[in-house]
Amino acid sequence: MAQTPVSASRRRPKLAELISDDIKRWIAAESLGEGDRLPNEKALMELYGSAKATVREALKILEVEGLITLKTGPKGGAVINQPGMEPASRMLRNFLHFQQLDGRQVYQLRKLLEVELAASVVGRLTEHDFQQLEANMSACACCGGEEDHRRQRFLELEFHQLLARVCPNPLLAFMCQFLNDMLRDLVVIKKAYVPERKQFDHANQDYHRQLVEAYRAEDTQRVRNIMAEHMADAEHHMSALETEMAAQMLFSGDLLHAHNHRSKLHDLPTENASV
Repeated sequence: MAQTPVSASRRRPKLAELISDDIKRWIAAESLGEGDRLPNEKALMELYGSAKATVREALKILEVEGLITLKTGPKGGAVINQPGMEPASRMLRNFLHFQQLDGRQVYQLRKLLEVELAASVVGRLTEHDFQQLEANMSACACCGGEEDHRRQRFLELEFHQLLARVCPNPLLAFMCQFLNDMLRDLVVIKKAYVPERKQFDHANQDYHRQLVEAYRAEDTQRVRNIMAEHMADAEHHMSALETEMAAQMLFSGDLLHAHNHRSKLHDLPTENASV
């Protein structure tokens, strides 16, 4: 009987990966925070019985993950960071771009989570937060022309990111910010900012204005209702756009070429190319 090949996801981890995982467990157990330092390379080499190259590879893994910063010089070494969400979001988006994901699937989650996040923010917005939201709406209203419409799509998503930053639930905030990042990618890939979509522009601006009014009144049920309508309307426009573009969220060579995002890898000679 033929043996089933071992999945790549079950490969034996490298020693550097095991060391980096152990360091992460130690950071958590010791409740270390931003600015704290890890032991120096020599101490880590002795502790793990590993070569300098292996320890450096382990530290590089932590640096790429955003958990530490490696500093050089007499006062150098590995300094702990508080990781931002961008590295994790970027890795998840890279994974999902190869899963044939479409806007309908994004909104299947977004319609639920954005409403919950919106409700969780009621009563938590400061005057500074309101000023940021209102400045965002003003910037959206001033957009005009194709490049400005691209910027307008980003600003509309940033309105929701501003709310997510106030959310008291870090998991809910991360999920909503991640979905907004997915949609931001879609704006670039599908050129989802064509000026003809004026109806979408006006609808977004109106929903955002209503949300700010409801937040000032601290009316949770009204916030829920407005955000639910907003998400349903946004899903409708996204569905219409996908029909028009006849495209997927997966990076398509034709789309990238058409929108001046052609990869330089297309210039490499292929085996079938004539000599």
